[in-house]
Parts: sequence; C-alpha cells; structure tokens
Amino acid sequence: MTIRRSAAAVGAVALGLFALSACTKPTPLATVTVGSTSVHTEASCYNGGKALSDLSSCMNKAPDQTVTVHTTDKVHIGVDPAIADKGWVVVTATGQKTDILKKQTFYTFPNASALFIDQQTGQSSKTANLSIVEVSGKGGAAGVWNVKLELAD
Repeated sequence: MTIRRSAAAVGAVALGLFALSACTKPTPLATVTVGSTSVHTEASCYNGGKALSDLSSCMNKAPDQTVTVHTTDKVHIGVDPAIADKGWVVVTATGQKTDILKKQTFYTFPNASALFIDQQTGQSSKTANLSIVEVSGKGGAAGVWNVKLELAD
C-alpha cells in the first residue's frame, strides 16, 4: 500500500470516528395510535433516567405530533421497553389518567372522550395535550413525551 493510500485510509477512519462521537443517543419513543393512524414522538424532555428538574415546563411544551380522534375511538399508547421498565403514567392538563404502569409497554383508553373532560369541572374541550411521563427511581419524572389530541367534528 502506498503512503497516499495509507494516509487516506487513516484519514477516513479518523473522520468516521469524529462523526460518530458527535452523535447523541436518541431518546426512547412513545407511540399513540387511533384507528389506523399512528404517531411516534421523541421525548420533549429526557434526562437519561434521572429526575427532571422542571416537570411542568416539560409538560407544557407544544407537542410535535397531533392525532384526530372521535369521542368513541380507542386511544392506544405504546412505549419503548426502556420506559416501561421504570414505569410510566398518562397525564393531561385535567389530571393523571392512569396509575403507574410498570413493565407494561401498551395501554388502551377504551373511550377517548374521558381524555377531553375536566374531572373537576365537567367541562369538555376540543383538544387535549396528552403527556406520557416516565417515572424516575426517586418518585419524580425522568422523561416526558407530548402528543396533541384533537376531537373530530
């Protein structure tokens, strides 16, 4: 092998290693499915399994994904096994909608209308921001995935 080829090979390897070192590991995904429509989202906030310092700002971040639902639709939520191992809950602006789901990668709301009604006031809304919250080992939150639900006309 000539010196030029050797130098080019070493340069290509070094460039490849440099490019890989700049990559960040993607966050686990959460999926929301209604009928035949599925949306996948990465975390709005994720701290690698450690407690988040400001949960409310994470839950108030605008969702990247929107799903249209009818009140009688089933809303299916799926999470990465990494989320399920720690435990997770589903929350909307009107309150917590599930108990802690431990080791479960899937949950179904049999009637979507419950996600749009404020349990304290009885008022319903045309939209609901659904937050999937990963529980940290110390009782806080380690990650938040947000999806917007819109009621169909």
